[in-house]
Amino acid sequence: MLPIMKAPRFLLRGFRRPSEVASLALGKLERQVLEESWRRGEVSVREIYVAFEERIAYTTLMTTLDRLFRKQLLDRRKDGRAFFYSPAVTREEFEHGIREDVIDGLLGGGAEGIQPVLACIVDTVSETDRELLDELDRLIKEKRRELRRKAD
Repeated sequence: MLPIMKAPRFLLRGFRRPSEVASLALGKLERQVLEESWRRGEVSVREIYVAFEERIAYTTLMTTLDRLFRKQLLDRRKDGRAFFYSPAVTREEFEHGIREDVIDGLLGGGAEGIQPVLACIVDTVSETDRELLDELDRLIKEKRRELRRKAD
């Protein structure tokens, strides 16, 4: 029998899930272009234009690629008159950054705010998956060993 996940009792105003943070940080088209860049590696505006089946204006795609470059999500090199864009971060690095931002937001209240958040994480994890709680314990022990090595 699968564990029953309890539904949240309320929704916090202003709280965003990691997937919502990504959609707020990037527009829908920016996310789609970034996905295509991850899939292809290096891309030109023309290649993105063709990949989107010419449904989106070429100049719109040019602007979108430039925005992603300015947000430091794409690298850019010039070849003749054309720019070629490649991912500056992997999908995993991007998603990790979003998770870090969400955690920083939760823990941003200072030392007095950390204890309740950590207790809530442990309670939630232990209610849904004992193996995940063991993994959390293993990660904590591993981090402590790493910090001790750095201190020596």
